[in-house]
Amino acid sequence: MDVLTDNFSTYGDGFLGTVELTVYASVLALVLGFLMASFRVAPVGSFRAFGTVWVAVLRNTPLTLLFFAVLLGLPRFGLVLPFKVFAVLALGCYTSAFICEALRSGINTVPKGQGEAARSLGMSFGQTLSMVVLPQAFRSVIAPVGSNLIALAKNSAIAGAFSVTELLGTYKTLNELGYNIVWTFVWIALGYLIITLAISAVFNILEKRWGVAR
Repeated sequence: MDVLTDNFSTYGDGFLGTVELTVYASVLALVLGFLMASFRVAPVGSFRAFGTVWVAVLRNTPLTLLFFAVLLGLPRFGLVLPFKVFAVLALGCYTSAFICEALRSGINTVPKGQGEAARSLGMSFGQTLSMVVLPQAFRSVIAPVGSNLIALAKNSAIAGAFSVTELLGTYKTLNELGYNIVWTFVWIALGYLIITLAISAVFNILEKRWGVAR
């Protein structure tokens, strides 16, 4: 218990850092995921190709390698940002590929007649997708999207290796101070458990309210 009480501020900073990374990266992942899912089913071939390449590259690239590419590659092109912003970009883009595929699977569950009826009423592809198809698709993939965001929260631990303040990185400081490494990791694990349970609770509420009854 002394590990926590003596270093509560250190744990607190790491916990808040992980929460910030999770929240910002989740927003980015959801926005890009919705956009790429739209591209994957768009009638324009170039959009479909872009969405396919986006998903194929990011899903098959190790997240650590993506961190290196973002944090070390982008500054070479003159884009210099705080490491935390780079970490959000890496996490958000990586997770967006998985959210895109979850949403695309949801889109495939929507009867084609729904889209045809919307187009017969004069709605454009964008209107049909945003007002008819995606709302129904999201209802059927609430649980998979939640699982992807939980994975994002745990993946944020990689950011600690790139000088970003987050929960797992606190073990370095405490280890240097001579604290028991086992209890150090116990409290770190508890912090991640709190975050993932909070995300799970939010998506359980969403699923009970809007999810498709099975």
